[in-house]
Amino acid sequence: FDLVPKIVDTLLNVKLSENENGEFVSVLDLPGDVLIIPQATLGGKPKGRRMQYHANIDKEKGFELYSQFVTLCEKELAANAKCMEAGVLVKHGTYGNRQVLKLDTNGPYTHLMEF
Repeated sequence: FDLVPKIVDTLLNVKLSENENGEFVSVLDLPGDVLIIPQATLGGKPKGRRMQYHANIDKEKGFELYSQFVTLCEKELAANAKCMEAGVLVKHGTYGNRQVLKLDTNGPYTHLMEF
């Protein structure tokens, strides 16, 4: 669980968002809302023509880590004056539920960060 603060710090401070001048800035610098969607199935491995998820974290520990991650994101945004002034929100899905995400984006960006 010591890794969660580092993950939150990296995700909120990495310069992935574009401001109105086309410069890359962090979510904290933008400031921008944060949407967190748990996706346990990203950890699957192919076996033959099927995917297996045996190496994924157990549900209880995954829920605990996800909850800590969401709470820490909320705290960090609440502690940032720019985000507070802008009324930035953290929205998040429910861990363990099947969820559907429809996304329209203006760029072909998907990022994988390993910690």
